[in-house]
Amino acid sequence: MSTPTLKQHTARTGSRIWGIGAFRPEVIVTNEDVCQWIDSSDEWIRQRTGIITRHRAPREVSVVDMAVGAGAEAISKAGIEASQIGAVLVSTVTHPYATPSAAALIAEKLGAAPAPAYDISAACAGYCYGIAQADALVRAGTAEYVLVIGVEKLSDVIDNHERTISFLLGDGAGAVIIGPSDEPGIGPSVWGSDGSKWDAIGMTHSLMDVRDFSEHAMKADDVESAAADEAHATLWPTLRQDGQTVYRWAVWEMAKMAKKALDEAGITAGDLGAFVPHQANMRIIDELAKQLKLPEYVLIARDIAEAGNTSAASIPLATHRLLAENPELSGKLSLQIGFGAGLVFGAQVVRLP
Repeated sequence: MSTPTLKQHTARTGSRIWGIGAFRPEVIVTNEDVCQWIDSSDEWIRQRTGIITRHRAPREVSVVDMAVGAGAEAISKAGIEASQIGAVLVSTVTHPYATPSAAALIAEKLGAAPAPAYDISAACAGYCYGIAQADALVRAGTAEYVLVIGVEKLSDVIDNHERTISFLLGDGAGAVIIGPSDEPGIGPSVWGSDGSKWDAIGMTHSLMDVRDFSEHAMKADDVESAAADEAHATLWPTLRQDGQTVYRWAVWEMAKMAKKALDEAGITAGDLGAFVPHQANMRIIDELAKQLKLPEYVLIARDIAEAGNTSAASIPLATHRLLAENPELSGKLSLQIGFGAGLVFGAQVVRLP
């Protein structure tokens, strides 16, 4: 008796972005506000980072809330029903639960359940990781439409008095629907990691540190309650970075990856309509554009000035703003590249919706 042949999904020629959405919290934090906590100035922050303001979500607004807001707009712009979504991918490092995932609840709230849903932990490269996976799912025929969301509430994991990264960060969410296309609308993804610099960006403490202190304090009779509470608070994990290491890596190594993404897509910088790098620092953005030798007509996303660094949300948020302000970009090619903690990176050329 012969072994039966398994039926396969029908593969598709390509995929593309069908619609894009965004959620920006209403609370705006200025450089003057930030300087209440660190010894700095509006002038220094602008010169060093290009940031003027950043959005931060109030306590009652969660990662899920922001993701649902951005996802709903992306679904509407794509002109599809939530029930048509075959997978929900949520890139975030600030969902407050290790499990269950943010994605499963977001899928339920948007009406996309029972679509498979999962979180991606790839920091500032998370959105590009999501695009790579969504492109593969659609082309393989596993899903017709995939919702990719980049969302962060970084205000939950910062120490306002910390000088290396806290003043850079903002909150928000961006989302896209990836669906089928008769021709490729997403180029080959160039993605990877460099674990040799694993600790260049990270948390000040692990949850194990907090647990160990708590257990010790509970056993120590001579620990005053107030002192224990204060010490526990200083152990709460918050973000920090080695700025010089990250800057050098981002400028030199990511320029190579961006060029490789262009080569893999079979185009040159002159074929682009836009360049949307991770909104980490305005000086990094300008240096990458310089190394890529972008023509003057290529529009460069500089959403960081208004939104700050929003990690996984930064590329879709910046793309959303660029399209809103320059509708003539619709249908043109955009090079996007994300890079961050891990260190991880991801890049691809996409056709704008």
